[in-house]
Amino acid sequence: MIDFIKSRIASFGHAFRGWAYVIRNEKNAWIHAVVTTLVMIMGLWLNIPLHDWAILILVITMVWAAEFFNTSIEAVVDLASPMHHPLAKVGKDVGAAAVLISACAAVLIGVIILGPPLLNRMAPYFIHP
Repeated sequence: MIDFIKSRIASFGHAFRGWAYVIRNEKNAWIHAVVTTLVMIMGLWLNIPLHDWAILILVITMVWAAEFFNTSIEAVVDLASPMHHPLAKVGKDVGAAAVLISACAAVLIGVIILGPPLLNRMAPYFIHP
C-alpha cells in the first residue's frame, strides 16, 4: 500500500513538471493562460449559471489538453527526427492544427455562453433614453 501511495505521489510530480514545462516553454500557453483567466473573471462578473460553467470548464480544458498533447508530440518528433523531415513537419503541423481547432471551438462556445449576458450587462451604456 505504501508503494502504491508513493508511486501516485510520484505520478503527480511528473504531471506537475510537465505542466511547468509547458508554461515555461510554450509561448501559446501564456495566451491560453491569459484568455482562461479573462474568461473566468468574466464568467464570475456575469454570474453565469452552473451548467454554463461546466461547458466553459470543459472547453478550456480541451484547449489546454490540445496544447499539452501538441507539446508532447513536438518533443517526441524532435527526439525521433532531429533532422528536418517532411513527416516530422506533418506531425507537428497536425498537432498545431488540433490546438487551433479546439481554440476556435472554445471561442465560439465562449461567445455563445458569455455574449448574451455581456450584451445585457453592457446595454445600458449604449442605449440612450
